[in-house]
Amino acid sequence: MKFFVDTAETSEIKELAATGLLDGVTTNPSLIAKSGRKFLEVIEEICGLVDGPVSAEVAATDYEGMVREGEVLCKIAKNVAIKVPLTLDGLKACRHFANKGRQVNVTLCFSAVQAILAAKAGAAFVSPFVGRLDDIGQDGLGLIEEIVTIYDHYQEFTTEVLVASIRNPIHITESAKMGAHVATIPPSVLKQLVHHPLTDKGLAAFVKDWASTGQTIA
Repeated sequence: MKFFVDTAETSEIKELAATGLLDGVTTNPSLIAKSGRKFLEVIEEICGLVDGPVSAEVAATDYEGMVREGEVLCKIAKNVAIKVPLTLDGLKACRHFANKGRQVNVTLCFSAVQAILAAKAGAAFVSPFVGRLDDIGQDGLGLIEEIVTIYDHYQEFTTEVLVASIRNPIHITESAKMGAHVATIPPSVLKQLVHHPLTDKGLAAFVKDWASTGQTIA
């Protein structure tokens, strides 16, 4: 499973990229607004920090506007993935950019049939929002299982399932078990993945025992 980080904070991206665990980055208008910085500058800086796809979302909601904005985003860097909403105009824009060889992330997916449309439109990624479905009493992980199962039936579908709106490590583990290709993870949740109480307990014991030997390695 690929790990993307879901943030527009470049300091966090730089820290996580140094671990070698990051395969890409996703951003959205809300994250850009939270950063308080200029959109194009942030995307350009992020593209310089990671080699993988950097999802940059259009602000327009009509086809012509999406294409116009997407062309601007394409010029920033080769690893920009144009992010469009799962609407008819968004799917049309997806096909436009896919035909030009650009990766497209179709976002705000909340049903399996929407995911089928994204695949038919040539999306590189489709982003089902697990946490937001859970918030309204629906089964977010169930949607991931449905999409993965459907995609597996059709070799012509090359779209990767990018699990979004992740709230906890369980979302990641279960999505990986289902065969989802990518998880885009908030920095706080990504950092949680390394922690386990038995790891901490075991390390503390090793440190104590080593100190009692009075030795050094270097």
